[in-house]
Amino acid sequence: MKDAHLLAIDQGTTSTRAIVFDRLGGKRGTHSVELPQSFPKPGWVEHDAERIWTDTVACVRGALKDAGLAAGAIAALGITNQRETTVIWDRGTGKPIAPAIVWQDRRTAEFCRQHAASSDWLNEKTGLIVDPYFSATKIAWLLDHVSGAREAAQRGELAFGTIDCWLLWNLLGGQRHVTDATNASRTALFDIRRQQWDDELLEFFRVPRSLLPEVLDSADDYGSTQAELFGAAIPIRGIAGDQQAATVGQACFTPGMIKSTYGTGCFMVLNTGGEFTRSKNRLLSTVAYRLNGETTYALEGAIFVAGAAVQWLRDAIRLVKAAGETEALARSIEDTDGVYLVPAFTGLGAPYWDPEARGAIFGLTRDSGIAHIVRAALESTCYQTRDLMLAMAGDACAPTELRVDGGMVVNDWLTQFLADILQIDVVRPQTVETTALGAAFLAGLGAGVYGSLDEIAALWKSEAQFEPKRSSASVEKLYAGWLDAVQRVRSG
Repeated sequence: MKDAHLLAIDQGTTSTRAIVFDRLGGKRGTHSVELPQSFPKPGWVEHDAERIWTDTVACVRGALKDAGLAAGAIAALGITNQRETTVIWDRGTGKPIAPAIVWQDRRTAEFCRQHAASSDWLNEKTGLIVDPYFSATKIAWLLDHVSGAREAAQRGELAFGTIDCWLLWNLLGGQRHVTDATNASRTALFDIRRQQWDDELLEFFRVPRSLLPEVLDSADDYGSTQAELFGAAIPIRGIAGDQQAATVGQACFTPGMIKSTYGTGCFMVLNTGGEFTRSKNRLLSTVAYRLNGETTYALEGAIFVAGAAVQWLRDAIRLVKAAGETEALARSIEDTDGVYLVPAFTGLGAPYWDPEARGAIFGLTRDSGIAHIVRAALESTCYQTRDLMLAMAGDACAPTELRVDGGMVVNDWLTQFLADILQIDVVRPQTVETTALGAAFLAGLGAGVYGSLDEIAALWKSEAQFEPKRSSASVEKLYAGWLDAVQRVRSG
């Protein structure tokens, strides 16, 4: 299969895209569209699930056209997706019962605060904590607030899915209700030790088992797309949540290897191998991937706002017209002159887990300008990454190298500042769209295009390496200012 082509659907929080890759991981065609965000109430974030589906079809068609390939030339398709985002739909009509509740949504914070004491036993089963981030409380909220939904669910008339499951249902014409182990592991309903839905968790969150999909490996036979969608049926052979897909795309297959993805949020994943590792520092334990029935685990740190802070600068307060302007603005000043921006727009993720925290800018003076605020927004991503790195070091090991990807890391200034703040080498791969690439790799693995993970690892190549340039003393001073700013926005 030397000339095999693979197709990846990458459905993210702020965009939907499809990319055609060749067997070596080279990009051959792409198409993407922005996904509108809806904020109906403070702390609420919603998506139009039907819009996500129609955009996905358009993106696949556009990517095939851009690559100059017919659907029949695609060896396999892989799906990667924003995780935890929750869709419930009617099995008969295929229509969602309500807008999708996005992973960033905080509407169930009160329930989570009331049940915080349950985090320990839940963590033992799921690797997660009681937090609005995960799907379980979102499912319960929809069942309780959409008229007749709970009764319909009890009758088996409704289906729940994360975005991968929703897309797969539609791609297959409603023939299968299936997800993969990585996405299942983010619902807070899945026992990741036993690799199955858990009755105790279902009872705790009041979620009927009839809602839940079948769980397959990350590289598996998911069926084939309806032929009429793209002109020919395309085999679907890989699915993984976006951060797990990026872990595969970064070839972090050896325990101790670590990657960090910078998209809407920032997510650091450390491969811990075949053993479930519970965090002592409020990180998450999760499924990195499951292949041939064997589970590889990971520790993960989740930051809710990274690239979303740049989007906020552009769309909400209009300090920049395009994200690309931020690098020049950051370089235009020596430092922020003590300005810190804490982007807790939807609370704080790991290691703080404070859904009630809110964003703030500190240290403003009469001399502060646009460049100071923009640079502080970029720096906040790096400081948050250090928060995660220190927690990782406390739980497992202190990495000497971090592989990075995502749209933000094309910014050389940010990537260098990240290396400085972490005081380790930061490596950027040739393909920064590693989330989509990981989905393609999994599909290729499932279709026999690749014979092993070692074969995939051999394809990974570095594009640039950034070494620390700042003194540790100056870094510690900057980071101390960040910790002070974070403390000021904490709710407790």
